[in-house]
Amino acid sequence: MSVRAQVIAESREVLAAHARTFQLAGRFLGPARRDEAAVVYAFCRLVDDLVDEARDLASGSAALAEVEAELRGRAPARPLVAVFAELMDEYGVARAVALELIAGVRSDSGPVALADDAALLRYCYQVAGTVGLMMCGVLGVRDPVAAPFALDLGVAMQLTNICRDVAEDARRGRVYLPASRLARSGSAPTDLHGGDAPRPAIAGVVLDLLELADRHYASADLGMRFIPWRSRLAILVAARVYRAIGLVLRRRGGDAMAGRAVVSTLEKLGWSGVALARFTLGLLPGPTPTHDPALHRWLAGLPGADPNAGKSVDPPRKRRTGALRLIFSRSNATA
Repeated sequence: MSVRAQVIAESREVLAAHARTFQLAGRFLGPARRDEAAVVYAFCRLVDDLVDEARDLASGSAALAEVEAELRGRAPARPLVAVFAELMDEYGVARAVALELIAGVRSDSGPVALADDAALLRYCYQVAGTVGLMMCGVLGVRDPVAAPFALDLGVAMQLTNICRDVAEDARRGRVYLPASRLARSGSAPTDLHGGDAPRPAIAGVVLDLLELADRHYASADLGMRFIPWRSRLAILVAARVYRAIGLVLRRRGGDAMAGRAVVSTLEKLGWSGVALARFTLGLLPGPTPTHDPALHRWLAGLPGADPNAGKSVDPPRKRRTGALRLIFSRSNATA
């Protein structure tokens, strides 16, 4: 068995063990695309686990530095990193995208507190928007205009993940809800660390962040037509099913402290049906979508971000949208 074949086989096992949401969506990908997506997932999982499973901060940081050196060609690459890098090179995805992922995961190696929306969205870009950009290559997306939309799906899914895992993250010393939003609601990150956060205040922040996620989901939906039709249904299913986590939270009034929000099998099947209907409509010809640069006002200059983002000075208009991972957010993002 070749090194590449061995890496693919091992990556399939990692995907099967940890990415339940994608198990449903991945059924709609062809075998080759599914295997390449598994390699991307396995690489992201490796990076994430190096921090989460490290015995201390120093060892986790050192392990990330080793992967970074391998990607930069400064050290011999382990098989998974080598195959992942080959895939990215084949599809024209810059190594800088994977390095941004590593930078985002590195920021999780100690206590986490994000000051404001700018810090939140840059973090979401690093640990999930980058995955959207990586998946563009795997899925056969070649038009660079598609990149901002793919990035938005990763950001949306990560925002959903953050809202779902507020209590779990706080127990690990990580508060991703922006301190600025918590302050406006009458709370603070330290309240979450101590388990004393007022639940109505946290629920209000969660609901607001779910609205922000909706704006990114809606943008990502516009960009679905860039995905070749053979792969598009898988991403539509993943997006709908993952977004449904937010709907579960909304039914609770945004109370993320009441236990992990889980999407039932029946709901997953229902949203898969919605995705199929959207897929059918998307086969009809339509205009090339235009990305809203205001969504990337905090991401200007980052790989794949809207090139006009730096010209946007007004914050995105707050609106209540209807419901809309890329396939993956952080490695523990399972519905």
